[in-house]
Amino acid sequence: MVTQKPDVDSFTQFAAANEAKLRHALIAACGGERGREMAVEALTYGWEHWERLQKMDNPVGYLYVVGRNLNRRHRRPGPVFIETPLDRTPDIEPTLPGALERLSERQRTAVVLVHCFQWTLSEVAELMGVSKTTVQNHLERGMTSLRRQIGGVE
Repeated sequence: MVTQKPDVDSFTQFAAANEAKLRHALIAACGGERGREMAVEALTYGWEHWERLQKMDNPVGYLYVVGRNLNRRHRRPGPVFIETPLDRTPDIEPTLPGALERLSERQRTAVVLVHCFQWTLSEVAELMGVSKTTVQNHLERGMTSLRRQIGGVE
């Protein structure tokens, strides 16, 4: 059986244009180190299935789901965000990593992508395959939960 060689140039261009976006999304869903690992795994899957993937309307969204599913398949517990050492002045609120871990995956993804990576609601909606209104709801609920957990006002 003769297999076709994937188009290296088109995949290389796709990966260069979309790797950061995919990595950011998977960091938001899986945590820092795992998100980076799952982005590599998802892009590897993308290369192996490039002929089919390049015909999709939302290949980055598809690879996002692949990365999330791979993370779950490895039976890894929830996301891990690095704790801020309390013996120095923190760059962030020290309780934020734990509070982010306690959000639902969709709330955390919306909050991190919008507030940390400066994505628009439309970009998050496209990635997640949901409406902008759904993303807005996840974002609002996530921020309300973070404010409550950290002790801020609602």
